[in-house]
Amino acid sequence: MLDIRYIRENPQTVQQKSQQKGYSIDVSSLLKLDDERREIQTKTDETRQQRNLLAEAAKGGWPTEEQIAQGKDLKTKLVELEDRLRVTDEEFLAALKKVPNMPLDFVPIGSSEDENVVAKTVGELPKFDFQPKNHWQLGQQRDWIDKERAAKVAGSRFAYVKGELVRLHFALIQFGMDVLTDDNLLKKIIADNNLQVSSKPFTLVMPPAVARTEVYDATGRLNKEEQTYKLADDDLWLNASAEHVMAPMYMGEILEEEVLPIRLVGYTTAFRREAGTYGKDMEGILRLHQFDKLEMESFTTAETGLEEHKFMVAIQEYLMSELKIPYRVMQKCTADIGGPNATGVDIDAWLPGQNKYRETHTADYITDYQTRRMQTRVRRKNGDIELVHTNDATAFSMRPLVAIVENYQNQDGTVTVPEVLRKYLGGRETV
Repeated sequence: MLDIRYIRENPQTVQQKSQQKGYSIDVSSLLKLDDERREIQTKTDETRQQRNLLAEAAKGGWPTEEQIAQGKDLKTKLVELEDRLRVTDEEFLAALKKVPNMPLDFVPIGSSEDENVVAKTVGELPKFDFQPKNHWQLGQQRDWIDKERAAKVAGSRFAYVKGELVRLHFALIQFGMDVLTDDNLLKKIIADNNLQVSSKPFTLVMPPAVARTEVYDATGRLNKEEQTYKLADDDLWLNASAEHVMAPMYMGEILEEEVLPIRLVGYTTAFRREAGTYGKDMEGILRLHQFDKLEMESFTTAETGLEEHKFMVAIQEYLMSELKIPYRVMQKCTADIGGPNATGVDIDAWLPGQNKYRETHTADYITDYQTRRMQTRVRRKNGDIELVHTNDATAFSMRPLVAIVENYQNQDGTVTVPEVLRKYLGGRETV
């Protein structure tokens, strides 16, 4: 949630940048509600004080008829004011929640993902002496992917992932966990990218797969972008990515500055409705309602938040480079970064079977947009208490698995195992 003080001081900027992100809001109406709320709050406080003073004056003796009448009037007035304040507060909060985070100044302005900017391209595209297949053709050939039987059980956009593809997936996850918990490797990534951040390793987490409405809403992720599933008989929503249930882990807490950064890497099965995408990526496992994901989440001070974002992108690049998969880094434009984000980066892997780059990773810098509502704060060494900043980023999901299958395919339908993953598969060179 955006700081209302910032909105008061920068109404035109907030209106303009919200529109750049594709959000239709009315800042003037929001500020009018804010004025009403503060006026009613002032009257409520004054009335409560008058009532307290009257009660104090009546102590030590019988109240006069005038005092009794005045007390009744103040009580009635206070009840009315408190009701008005409650209603106005609810309207104000609903309007404030619609305001997205402000994109940082360097974020390119654009109206769709087509206007994302290629920051750099890394790796040579593979060459084949045969026509490369896409991953779902290989998956059917090797009996690794069965969507027909999954549709019979769960409907469209679900899959049975089977056999050696499962082993390859967990090798990928194990590789990611090893990198993120290795202090020496993280130091190397920091040095190679000239970053000024701590090399503190990530803590492995298996978080809950669900969150209550109030909690999920506080993260700013219970919105149109995520298309989340709700459990019918409970006040619980399925996570659409592990960061959605890791971000509120320290909700309502004050952390000491010495413990920051807190870095988590969580593994969950995630669920996403993918509403509005029917007819798109219906084949294979690139866009499913259910998928497994290893996700980074961090909590930092305000001044280190952006550098932490760059660190997470550097980790993503390291992982892809070690897999030797060609990729490009995309600076996402205003319309594509999402409501809570101040900036965002995608990593797109080359998929030879589709002859195009496709997104496999994303990294989001949220600033204090989430922590304002979650009230996750830090006590600085000088005693000041401030909101922490959050970042999240993909380590691995099932999409990099798609990139491995397509880039490392052989003519006979087997897949060469990337060298960095072989130790997790007993030294096997192909699957």
